[in-house]
Amino acid sequence: MAKLYFRYGAMNSGKSTALLQAAYNYEERGHQVLLAKPGIDTKAGRAIHSRLGVDRGVDVMIGEQADVYLLIQRQRDEIQLRTGRDVSCVLIDESQFLSAQQVNDLLRVATLDQIPVICYGIRTDFLTAAFPGSRRLLEIAHSLEELKTICRCGRKAIFNARSVGGVFVFDGDQVAIDGMQVSYESLCAACYLRESGGVLAR
Repeated sequence: MAKLYFRYGAMNSGKSTALLQAAYNYEERGHQVLLAKPGIDTKAGRAIHSRLGVDRGVDVMIGEQADVYLLIQRQRDEIQLRTGRDVSCVLIDESQFLSAQQVNDLLRVATLDQIPVICYGIRTDFLTAAFPGSRRLLEIAHSLEELKTICRCGRKAIFNARSVGGVFVFDGDQVAIDGMQVSYESLCAACYLRESGGVLAR
């Protein structure tokens, strides 16, 4: 039986690299994969970018209100016309930015269409509150797997601290894509609390 997987971790835990490796593994064995990511993730345009320097274009950009089930069905039809083969796996990057309904759609793909769906993302925002997509994945995914990275102190990092101009900030919109001004650092709970003055969430 195909499953919905959620592979999560703090920033810099190798999620995008793991996704691209999974795609390579499927294709090396002659299978078709479908890569997608939410449109709100503008950092690499229509591509998935790994910090190791590997980029790959996606098949589908998921809009905020998009019906993900229908999007995937249409893309499957296109791939079948082009290759004569159906998709063997759906891989989703930055899945924390999906809505709860879109995650429900992914469960339908795995369960009704018998196609594994592997989602990669972070659990919580810079204020330690769950993203909607991550919350729903934690609730309904068949399989949960943590991808680990370390804090600057050497302990396991679990939180994502936001800095603007090199200074940690603890208020603002939930979503701010890292770039010129905004950056993120993966921290353990102790280091996060030290930087936040002992405060978790809003």
